[in-house]
Amino acid sequence: MRKLYFPGLIIALAVFLLAGCGSSSNAPSNSATVKEPDTITIAWLPNNSGENEKELRAEIDNVIAKATGKKVEDKLTTDYAIAIAALENGDAQLGWFGPNEYLVSHAKNPKIIPLVVESGDSGTLKDALYHSRFLVKKGNEAQYKSGDSYGIDNITGKRISFVSTSSTSGFNMPAAAIMSYFSKQDKWKHLTKDDLAQGGSGKFFSQVIFAGSHQLSLVSLLTDKVDVAAVDDIDVSQYVELAQGSDNAPGAVYTVKKDAAAPFNNLAGKQFVVIKSIPVLNTPIEANSAVLSQKTLDAITQALTSDQVTNDPKIFAPKGAKGAVFVQPHRFVKVDDAWYDPMRKVLGIGA
Repeated sequence: MRKLYFPGLIIALAVFLLAGCGSSSNAPSNSATVKEPDTITIAWLPNNSGENEKELRAEIDNVIAKATGKKVEDKLTTDYAIAIAALENGDAQLGWFGPNEYLVSHAKNPKIIPLVVESGDSGTLKDALYHSRFLVKKGNEAQYKSGDSYGIDNITGKRISFVSTSSTSGFNMPAAAIMSYFSKQDKWKHLTKDDLAQGGSGKFFSQVIFAGSHQLSLVSLLTDKVDVAAVDDIDVSQYVELAQGSDNAPGAVYTVKKDAAAPFNNLAGKQFVVIKSIPVLNTPIEANSAVLSQKTLDAITQALTSDQVTNDPKIFAPKGAKGAVFVQPHRFVKVDDAWYDPMRKVLGIGA
């Protein structure tokens, strides 16, 4: 069995993170003549538009409103493309999207820039990572195991659930890992992301569905609609608990909590197993700097990286807290576009 982690990204991330955090600026400073809207709108992906994250969104809105003196409202969505387009066209001025979504938008328009990301336990960018994972239902994991190791050798011909073609950890990183691993085989040496997005006879997967969110991708697995699911760790962590193994490591077993909220409220006790885990640079809170002045961008960045926000339990909740997205002892850390160069290289996006 080959290595279970995606070596290209591991090496790229290690080299880059050890070298530092990139350049000191996101983009050329905005002109003072930028005409800003009276209301700042934040676009949220479907994963973060649910009722369970309402308090978090409201608290972040309050922080930004206080820092800028502007009204702040949320744009909640059920579709990745709608949220991303809102930021790109200026209907929303801020968004919290995955690295792939950010890189694609920035390649189209360099005025789309990252402001901050959630740190790791160190409180710095050194461990600002989350994970994209291939999951299978507990009881089916043996077919993906060889000796003491798990892998993706036997996912061909299976039914799989992805999140969205725009999703970093719910499609693009899993697709990159599959292409890297299977391109060494003659049958799959010309495999593309488009191939992986379509199932059927003669295809890599027998069936492919796009669930629309990480939560629903996991639900598809647990309700036997698919054999394998691509699901990140952060968007489902509040609904599940580690039952066996090391967090996010291949072989780790998770159980849906008894008091899990919808869409897991009828799935308590169901279990799944990680067969592959891929590190991903943390998701940025990003801005359309064409419609926000540098003064406003600086005010937002300063507020989000403040000790006040770091110590706010409505934003950085204790680990394991119900509904938690951002967790202690993490904090928001300022970031720039260059920090995402390792992801840009792996995903082949932009220059």
